[in-house]
Amino acid sequence: MTPATYLPAFAAVFCLAFGGSALADPRGVWRTPGGKSHVEIAPCDDKLCGRIVWLKEPNNEKGLPKWDAENSDESLRSRPILGLPLLTGFPQEPDDGAWRGGEIYNPEDGKTYRSVLEPKGADLLEVNGCVFIFCKTQEWKRVK
Repeated sequence: MTPATYLPAFAAVFCLAFGGSALADPRGVWRTPGGKSHVEIAPCDDKLCGRIVWLKEPNNEKGLPKWDAENSDESLRSRPILGLPLLTGFPQEPDDGAWRGGEIYNPEDGKTYRSVLEPKGADLLEVNGCVFIFCKTQEWKRVK
C-alpha cells in the first residue's frame, strides 16, 4: 500500500480528534448563564461584535424597558439594554483556537473588561472577562 492510500483515513481521524474547538465559530446567538439574555455575535466592520438580542426580563419593576443605568458614562445611561453592544473588537479569525483582543461590557456593573472567546465545541462558548489579573469565566450555550 502506498502512503496515499492512508490519506483519507488520516484526514478523517484528524478531523474527529482536533475538529472540536479549533474549527468551531463564535458567530451566532448564545444564551448567557441562567438564561437571562441572548447575545448575537456577528461581524461588524472588520471585527466580531456581540449585542443583546433577547432578555428574559426586558422590563423593570415599573413595566418600562430596562436601561443601561449602571454605565460609568452618564451620557450612555439612557441606552436600552435590549440591543446593547456587549462584545467589541474581536478579530474575525481565531488566535490559536480563541478569539483574543476584544472587550466585554457588563451592564450589571457598568464596566468593560478585556475578553477572550473560546469555543468548546459547536454549541458551547467559554467567555472570559478580566481586569488586571482577576478573571471571570462563563459558559454560553448556542441557541438553536
